[in-house]
Order: sequence, then structure tokens, then C-alpha cells
Amino acid sequence: MLKLGDFATAVPALRALERARPERRRVLAGPSSYRSLVRLAGLDWEVLPTPELHTPAWDRRRPPELAVNLHGRGPRSIEALDGLRPRQLWTHGHPSLPDRPGPPWPGDVHDADIWCRLLEHHGVAADPRDLYWPVPEDVSREERVVLHPGASAESRCWPVERFAAVARHLSRLGLEVVVTGSSEEEGRARRVAEEAGLAPESVVAGRTSLEELAALVAGARLVLCGDTGIAHLATAYATPSVRLFGPVPPALWGPRVDGDLHACLWAGRRGDPHAAAPDPGLLALETDEVVKRCTEILSRTEPGSAAEGILFPSSEVG
Repeated sequence: MLKLGDFATAVPALRALERARPERRRVLAGPSSYRSLVRLAGLDWEVLPTPELHTPAWDRRRPPELAVNLHGRGPRSIEALDGLRPRQLWTHGHPSLPDRPGPPWPGDVHDADIWCRLLEHHGVAADPRDLYWPVPEDVSREERVVLHPGASAESRCWPVERFAAVARHLSRLGLEVVVTGSSEEEGRARRVAEEAGLAPESVVAGRTSLEELAALVAGARLVLCGDTGIAHLATAYATPSVRLFGPVPPALWGPRVDGDLHACLWAGRRGDPHAAAPDPGLLALETDEVVKRCTEILSRTEPGSAAEGILFPSSEVG
């Protein structure tokens, strides 16, 4: 698996495997940062740091009983796991590897459904809506909005000046606005804050650990972001959100639960997710519409409203 969004959409499948094989040692191959994600998601897995698409450095004399490919359709991910010589390998089939059969890749389907269907193909019940994470201790809803203007590709970055306009509106409502991002996105975050007239300390981009970011999201009244990893934290903690999609539709990467808590804006146009400029469909989303949706979500989930009862789902799984 890859990054935060990839991890979050695989959580239902990982939980299903925990229930199906409770007595087995469970090892997740991926970036070392997954150790924090596993703890945050309440999962019982060891993490084996592994460079992307490399065979994991297995430390046991016997090969694993089962390897499950939650990375993609192959063939490199299949070959990487095949290098472990597992007794069983569950993966989607690929025409270049006929000796490793599996169900065909389903195409345009939400990732949570892809992985759960792969397990169901092998007789393991899995619910793609099992996406909630335990709420961090000592977190309660604050009058705070988390604004995340960055994304891993420029094609999914809504313009800075539009984020700033929405931030000004939210600040005038009396809400604290916090601007998040990675260290590489700090410059963008600071430009948003400067144009919005926010205090410099409102920018925490590049200064939060994964655990601190999770706590910020879990305790926020609203998250405003593009189609990027922090959106999956909003799903995990049932934090109300407004998400700006383009060039990939929300049917593939949007929330699978709590549709009334999340507004997914999409112009209906698909484009190149790896483009070096903002997607035309994303640019078609106007500032006024985003402000309107933020206001609607905030009014529906204000403290004391009927919606508040579903903001913190049970941390129990299974």
C-alpha cells in the first residue's frame, strides 16, 4: 500500500483479516509511517518497513502462510509478494502472470470496495463501510475549521486565493481557522493565511506529527480540503467536511459513509490526476459555492443539533 488515503481505504479489509485470522501473526508491509496509522486506526498489525514494490524483508525461516495484495493490480506488486514464496497469494489477476490467478480488476470502483471484494472472493466477509477510527483521547469538538489547501499533485490543488476567500468568511463567523499541510506545502499554506488575514500561528503546515494532525481533524467542526489524505481522516473521525474533487470523481475517493456530514463538490469532468496544473474541472468550482456548502454543513452539525449524535461513532470494530 502507499499513502494515507490508500491506507485508510484498506482499513476495512485489514479489520476483516484480523477477524478471519485472529490467531495468526499479521504483518503489514509498507512505509514506516504506517506504524502511527496502525495505532490510530486501532489495528493489531506489525508494520514491516518496505520500499514501494519491493519484496518485504521477511525475517522468519518459513514463508508466510498467506500474502494479500492490497497495493494494486500488478504485475510488480504481485511479483514483490510472490518473492516471499507464500503458501497462498490473494491478488487480482494480471494477464502477464497467468500462474497467479485472481479475480479481474474491477475498474472504476472505490478502493474500499476493491479490497473488500478481493477478500470476499476468498470467503472472508468484509464491510467497506467499516472506516471509522477510535477518537483520540481528550478530544472534543472545538469551534475550529481545518483548511488543507495542498495535495500530492498540482492537478488536485484548488487556487490559493479561493481558499483564502473561504478562510476569511469562516473567520468572520467566529471560527478559528487552522491551515495544515506537509512541510513541502508550507509555502502554500502561508500564502492562504496571508491573503485571508489570518495570524501567522494559524499555519501549522510542516509542524504537526501524524498524531497531532489526527487530533486536529477529530476535534474540528469542519474540514475543507481537496481530494487528498486528510479527507480520509475526516471520514475516519466522522468530522464534517467539504471536499473539492477534480480530476477524479468522489465515487472513487469520496466518503463511503455519513453522506449528510460531507459535501463533495465535483464539476462532473474527469482529467489527468498527475497533471502539473489545476484540473479544469476543479477550477470550475466557484468560491461562492464552496462558501455556501461550508455554511450548510456547519449549520447542520452545530453543537446541540440532531446530527451531533453521530459525530463520534463507536471505536469498537467487528
